Amino acid sequence: MFPRPFKSLPILLLACSFLPSSWSSAGTAEQGGLLLKGTPRETSWCVLESGKPGPVVLIVGGMHGNEPAGSRAAGQIMHWPIKRGKLVVLPRANATGLDAGIRYVPNSPGELRDLNRNFPKTGEKNEARGDLAREIWTLAKRFEPDWVLDLHEGSDFHQINRKSVGSSIIPTKGEGMDEAVADALRAVNRTVEDPRKKLVRLRYPVNGSLARAAHERLGAVSMILETTVKDQPLSLRIRQHRLMVHAILGRLGMSGKDVPPLAPSKADGSGPLRIAIYDAGGTGRTSARSLEVVLAPMGKTLVRRIGPPEIRAGQLSRFDLVVFPGGSGSRQAAALEKTGREKVRRFVEEGGGYLGVCAGSYLAARNYDWSLKIVDGRTVDTRNGHWRRGRGTVKMELTEKGRLILGDYPEQVDVRYANGPIFAPAQDDAIEDFQALAHFRTELAENGARVGAMIDTPAILSGNLGKGRVLCISPHPESTKALHGMVRRAALWLGKGN
Repeated sequence: MFPRPFKSLPILLLACSFLPSSWSSAGTAEQGGLLLKGTPRETSWCVLESGKPGPVVLIVGGMHGNEPAGSRAAGQIMHWPIKRGKLVVLPRANATGLDAGIRYVPNSPGELRDLNRNFPKTGEKNEARGDLAREIWTLAKRFEPDWVLDLHEGSDFHQINRKSVGSSIIPTKGEGMDEAVADALRAVNRTVEDPRKKLVRLRYPVNGSLARAAHERLGAVSMILETTVKDQPLSLRIRQHRLMVHAILGRLGMSGKDVPPLAPSKADGSGPLRIAIYDAGGTGRTSARSLEVVLAPMGKTLVRRIGPPEIRAGQLSRFDLVVFPGGSGSRQAAALEKTGREKVRRFVEEGGGYLGVCAGSYLAARNYDWSLKIVDGRTVDTRNGHWRRGRGTVKMELTEKGRLILGDYPEQVDVRYANGPIFAPAQDDAIEDFQALAHFRTELAENGARVGAMIDTPAILSGNLGKGRVLCISPHPESTKALHGMVRRAALWLGKGN
């Protein structure tokens, strides 16, 4: 398992019984409840009932709080339609650990802090230790699952570092296990190019784990599915979990051929504001997370990390807006490939919102071969490395329209700047002119950049493309707590469409 801290984030995750009817999967009855209700460790569980005979499958995520991918994947799986049997999902087993970003259950005695060592052990009493493990074990005994899938993450790739169980499947024994593991490995490994990073099968789950206890005490066919945190974006790890679970459910006749979507259908326009945050190639190390910290707590908001495979597969149609964070615009474009860039542009044209921050604004511009060309703006003073104007604090001032959309901030505000684009009109008759929402009032001009080129140019601008809206932010208001409301209001405005 993954031993070092990895900060998690709050996300919208409700028991199925509390979800709007528009979120329900066709042909699937939903119910759910809470473990440790009314306590700091309260966490929701969900049941999807197909109404047809079939296996009962328990899926658990977030057993260790510094392993967020399994929790995120389980939170998406809880909206999947199933063809037969019953799916029981506990997405945030260690909710307080996830919120704190630590492996263990916060404020627990040393011998109880590792939740996945607190279930009935081989040769000992059939009892779980600690209030949270006892509640989870009671839930498992209640539904008597035929299969248990526990979603985890390792610190490193097992084939590279044998001390880690990352990128592996750790199964028990049981009828159908060999075939299910083979299907899961086949599904996920066809997406992994480096042979050393492909997932492998390991031996029996550790003593005290839910998977081992469920097999030995309840007769369930159980396994631990491990992705790897090291050097892999969260969206990729979540995708790997989805692929493995889908393959296993397919083997059990519970799911169809196509991997279900990232978010429930929004057929009637109800439900939360749906935000997709790009976090793959070309994204800065903490850029996606910083924006999620700002956007996820808004209330009635569903946030998903997304990568090029989801975008190329048309998953943006399930969202109201997409966010492209800081990093490298050209590398984001390369990761998307031509098909992905066309999908993003079409998403906006058909009514979606686009929020670009720093690199995401370069990506939106009109003047690069690789850019999306979704706003009538071109970047200036970017030759011979002059785009590297520097990193530091500058002042910007909102326009009248900017105050209407982003909030009534003082005349000038300090904002962090890190080599963001300097915009000028591209004068493309095929795209509506942009409107400035804020201007830079001071500048950075390092590395030979032209002095004066930045002052009074748009720091934030908006535009329309087809039925959709585009908003580009050159600096980083998400880095300043006092400006978080500006980013949230931008998202709300984009989500409303035209």
